[in-house]
Amino acid sequence: QVQLVESGGGSVQRGGSLRLSCIVSGYSDSNSCMGWIRQAPGKEREGLATIYRTHGSTSYTDSVKGRFTISQDNAKNTVYLQMNNLQPEDTAMYYCAASGGRIWPPSLCSTRMTFDYWGQGTQVTVSS
Repeated sequence: QVQLVESGGGSVQRGGSLRLSCIVSGYSDSNSCMGWIRQAPGKEREGLATIYRTHGSTSYTDSVKGRFTISQDNAKNTVYLQMNNLQPEDTAMYYCAASGGRIWPPSLCSTRMTFDYWGQGTQVTVSS
């Protein structure tokens, strides 16, 4: 059974940083894609960043490029999202997600991807 467990959310002031973690279990790494997605109240879900686990290649949506970094530690079965220079508009519930099955070519692992497995989410609140 695939399980994704996020942690690391919290409340910070404008310009602050947070690092989100997603521990993955029951999931094969072969040719898979993982991502971070957020949803703010009254807004549509937004794909933020993805990582193709075999190659480590990444992609980002424009609104977080240069501020957020997705990474992985395969030994710990963990995917991270480092978030710097946080702004009030970054306030949302942040979710970790994973693809089901083999993803090929790697270019399909993008912020537009539809994911099959989701964590429970972690709240990020940025005050001004």
